[in-house]
Amino acid sequence: MASNMDREMILADFQACTGIENIDEAITLLEQNNWDLVAAINGVIPQENGILQSEYGGDTLHGPAYGPTSHSTAASSTPSSSSAFRHVVPSRQIVERQPRMLDFRVEYRDRNVDVVLEDSSTVGDIKHILENELQIPASKMLLKGWKTGDVDDSTVLKTLHLPKNNSLYVLTPDLPPPSSSHSGALQESLNQNFMLIVTHREVQREYNLNFSGSSTIQEVKRNVYDLTSIPVRHQLWEGWPPSATDDSMTLAVSGLTFPCHRLTVGRRSSPVQTREQSEEQCTDVHMVSDSDGDDFEDATEFGVDDGEMFGVASSALRKSPMMPENAENEGDALLQFTAEFSSRYGDCHPVYFIGSLEAAFQEAFYGKARDRKLLAIYLHHDESVLTNVFCSQMLCAESIVSYLSQNFITWAWDMTKEANRARFLTMCTRHFGSVVAQTIRTQKTDQFPLFLIIMGKRSSNEVLNVIQGNTTVDELMMRLMAAMEIFSAQQQEDIKDEDEREARENVKREQDEAYRISLEADRAKREAQEREMAEQFRLEQIRKEQEEEREAIRLSLEQSLPPEPKEESTESVSKLRIRTPSGEFFERRFLASSKLQVVFDFVASKGYPWEEYKLLGTFPRRDVTQLDPNKSLLEVKLYPQETLFLEAKE
Repeated sequence: MASNMDREMILADFQACTGIENIDEAITLLEQNNWDLVAAINGVIPQENGILQSEYGGDTLHGPAYGPTSHSTAASSTPSSSSAFRHVVPSRQIVERQPRMLDFRVEYRDRNVDVVLEDSSTVGDIKHILENELQIPASKMLLKGWKTGDVDDSTVLKTLHLPKNNSLYVLTPDLPPPSSSHSGALQESLNQNFMLIVTHREVQREYNLNFSGSSTIQEVKRNVYDLTSIPVRHQLWEGWPPSATDDSMTLAVSGLTFPCHRLTVGRRSSPVQTREQSEEQCTDVHMVSDSDGDDFEDATEFGVDDGEMFGVASSALRKSPMMPENAENEGDALLQFTAEFSSRYGDCHPVYFIGSLEAAFQEAFYGKARDRKLLAIYLHHDESVLTNVFCSQMLCAESIVSYLSQNFITWAWDMTKEANRARFLTMCTRHFGSVVAQTIRTQKTDQFPLFLIIMGKRSSNEVLNVIQGNTTVDELMMRLMAAMEIFSAQQQEDIKDEDEREARENVKREQDEAYRISLEADRAKREAQEREMAEQFRLEQIRKEQEEEREAIRLSLEQSLPPEPKEESTESVSKLRIRTPSGEFFERRFLASSKLQVVFDFVASKGYPWEEYKLLGTFPRRDVTQLDPNKSLLEVKLYPQETLFLEAKE
């Protein structure tokens, strides 16, 4: 087995001989030949006259463009002379290179077609073979899966520097889709969720990751990079199905076992390059990378700083902080946190409470028992390798977002900056006690993010659970539901106590109300009696005043009456007998020449004013009060005598 130093030299010689610039591809070809340089070169560039032999075996090496060179001593070796091969003048007889045979496995829907061609053939030749096999016009095919650059039908295969074995796939966007049953099954697979149990070989640690069937293998590898810090190009995998030949394939069509599939990942030992080689490769890294984002992952391993790869300042590539350092206003800090969280992970995320931690307590714990909720505190840390996966895969999962919005008040804080971390620990000590604060203080960076589940009690706030970032969606949901069970039991007790307290208060309020109504009724009755008595007194006063007035009038009339003539008077005298409504009679003599008004005044002086009573005659019956009061008794025929009676007017 070659040592690491030997492998570095072999890799450099192999790339120089074959012209293969993709390090990942070169390492793969060498590993297939157990790091035998000659066998690997012959596998890529077969020779007609003889086999290449390295200097390690002591023989010379024959070839069209390269010849052997002797190693210098270790002390005198330089990066430029460390290669086991150098350019030489070709020999007089140049051997014509025989064509390489390339194997292609082409996938189209549910079929696989094997194609073998010389490397002098073109992409169009592959399409013509597939046209006969698949019965699809070549003009309708899009042949995908090429590792380097864009190709067209005229592209010669040997210009693509392909390995011996290749995997391609055919797309036919202009052709109708397959039968509805196949399409429905594929769509169902794309909608399924796959549980990938990934074992990190070096640290013997398992990660349970959930991905939809529409996720690609490349997305899985990038997420694993976030968890393990192993760049995609250095990941060495075990457990992928044989059909998973392209990182752009979706999990639904890759052949994974549903619903759970086990994989193992480790770090492939990568050669150490010189600074000059690293800078040279970085200028073309976007051309040889297998994916759009892999070329940046291990730039520092090749001597290039993250922020200097293309002359861009490192600060321009860094993420904006989730929260300003030394944030004075918690509400403003949470506004920035929410905006930055949305820009990183999308709009499907928990609704973070905007305000201070005390305000979040008020919202969650101090309403009516039926309206209370648990408080979830999310503690973010940008320097943790678990943060991106936890936020994108767990915290932003629709099921988690929906469950949190229904049952929790969610508050967040960024622990990346030391000042903000210290401020939260101070708040934590004040609200939860020193034990909880010490627990959070001792958490390592890679254990973040943290999810604290808080339940409010009568006298204190209890931390039900501290969830670390190395969890899964299912486990997170189970722990949230377990906290809800505890909270629901406590909430039911609080609701019962609150209902009993409200019932007692309602009884007391009803009693107080009944007592108040009784007092009001008594007061109203007393006031009514007082009003009645006052009214009676007023009426009595009026009556007395009226009686006094009438009595005064009566006395006045009585005094104004002319004297009653005597019986022996020589003048004509009329004698009137008057019957009252009560049956009493009173008599009086009047001069026949007296006016009828004198009779009215006399009757009024007896308490029967003519405004209220009628004075009626008997034969004939007539109403005397209707007669002219200025006429004499003789004129109205009340002479010499007459009986009259009084009757009250209607």
